[in-house]
Amino acid sequence: MVRCRLALVVSFFVFCVVPGSMATEGMQRLVLPELLKQAELEILWETKLPIKMGENLERLFILGNCIYGLSNQNFLVSLNSETGNVIFSRSIAETDVPVVGLGLYKDELFSVVGTTLVEINPESGTERITKRPGLGVTCPAARNSSYFYFGGTNRRLHVLHSKDKVQVFEVTAKSDSTITSIVADDNSVIFATDDGNVISIAPDESRMRLWQFDAAGGIVWPIVKDGNSLFAASRDTNVYRLNARTGKFIWKYQTGAKLEKGPQVTAGVVYQYVRDEGLSAIDKESKKLLWQMADGVELLAESDGKAYVITKAGTLVVMDNKKAKQVYMVDLSGVSIYAANVVDSRIYIADKEGRIACLSPIRY
Repeated sequence: MVRCRLALVVSFFVFCVVPGSMATEGMQRLVLPELLKQAELEILWETKLPIKMGENLERLFILGNCIYGLSNQNFLVSLNSETGNVIFSRSIAETDVPVVGLGLYKDELFSVVGTTLVEINPESGTERITKRPGLGVTCPAARNSSYFYFGGTNRRLHVLHSKDKVQVFEVTAKSDSTITSIVADDNSVIFATDDGNVISIAPDESRMRLWQFDAAGGIVWPIVKDGNSLFAASRDTNVYRLNARTGKFIWKYQTGAKLEKGPQVTAGVVYQYVRDEGLSAIDKESKKLLWQMADGVELLAESDGKAYVITKAGTLVVMDNKKAKQVYMVDLSGVSIYAANVVDSRIYIADKEGRIACLSPIRY
């Protein structure tokens, strides 16, 4: 009896001091550590999200120091990105209600759920404030210290006070076209349209138009503000770099097809997916093509001049950006969900059943 009690205490202690990774006991590994070592990667943590059997994980979001998993039944799980520990898990909407994006501003999460603007406490998962504007949205919302901005199905940019959620004004492009992407800070709000407009206005009730740039084809989500630059992908086959303060054209890179998703931007490289051509890595300053991977789908992370790319075939390919060549490849055939991380070198991969792992380059 004493021996049994001692074993129970020891097992409880081990469970408590090894967060995240203990959830892999009795669970089939998402990827074998031995395979990762070939690509000089290691598993930092691995766990199983608390979703029901028959429910599928659909999306991952990296926001601040957390990673969020959203299921096809609108069950949201928040994990500490460094440990894999669950912070909260809860349903945020009925199954068939669309959840358009998930954003983080300081100490609050926000999203448009159906036709409702929802704020969520990132520590507890409880809803703080909801507002029902009464119309659908066409892209994820944005916010700054004073306002929320969202593109309505009536082709207007709607602006709400962040405190009371009362609408203060709305604007539209002269083309009266659908808004496809929004970025905002306390200096300006920039929105793009399906007619190819990129428009910057003052973020307050003055509504002053600061600048406008017009591409020959619709701008796709997301536009990316990076320092003083704005990067936008257009259905006219070009990736554009603009000065975010003045709208001045800096460069464009022409691809071989209409673009259907926006770029991923790191310190030195712009990664752009092109249908039927794969993933292109473009030098941020010179717009020179560094390499192109026909089977590449998305950048997962970047570290020390190496890009970690997921392919259509379900492999993780490590590319040396300077040498423009493949250096490693790992089979990730069990992985179907992933998130692009342009902030640090951690890689987040998952499957529809809710197994999720965080990988990192091995530091020697």
